Amino acid sequence: MAGIYDDIGLDYYRLTESPMRFEAGTPAIAEPIGLGRAVDYLEEIGMENIEAHERWLVEKIYRGLTEIPHVEVYGPQEIEKIAGIISFNIGNLHPHDAALALDVSAKVMVRSGRQCAFLLMKELLNRREGVKRASLHLCNTKEEIEKLISATSEIAKSST
Repeated sequence: MAGIYDDIGLDYYRLTESPMRFEAGTPAIAEPIGLGRAVDYLEEIGMENIEAHERWLVEKIYRGLTEIPHVEVYGPQEIEKIAGIISFNIGNLHPHDAALALDVSAKVMVRSGRQCAFLLMKELLNRREGVKRASLHLCNTKEEIEKLISATSEIAKSST
C-alpha cells in the first residue's frame, strides 16, 4: 500500500506522486485486525446459531410487548419478518421519558426518538416525537428480555 513516501532513508526522502502524497498519518491497522477477529468469532459461533438466537429473542420480546395494555409495537405482525429491532411506545409517554424510565427503573437501555426517520414517524406512524427501539443480538439474554418486558409493563400501568 502506497503512502505519503515512495522511499525514505536516514538522509533523504522521496514523496509519492499526487494524490497519494497528501495522505496523512499511518493507515488504519488496528481496525482491519479487529474486524478480522470479529469475523472469526462470529464464524466460530456459527451464523445459523446467531440467527436462531436472535429469532428466539425477537419472538419473546414481540409476544411480551404486544400483550401489555397501552403498549404499541410497530412493524410487521408476522414474527418471521421481524429483524432484531423492535420499535414500540408506551401509551402517550414521550419516547425519551419512557426510555429514561426503563433505564432508571431496570437499567434497560433503548434508543428513543425519531430514529433518523422523522418523516416516517410523523406521516406513517403519526408519532411526531418518535418511538423507543430495542435492538437485539447475540449478546442479549432471556433475562434481559424479561426485564425489558416487566419494566415496560410497570411503566405502562403507572402511565395510565
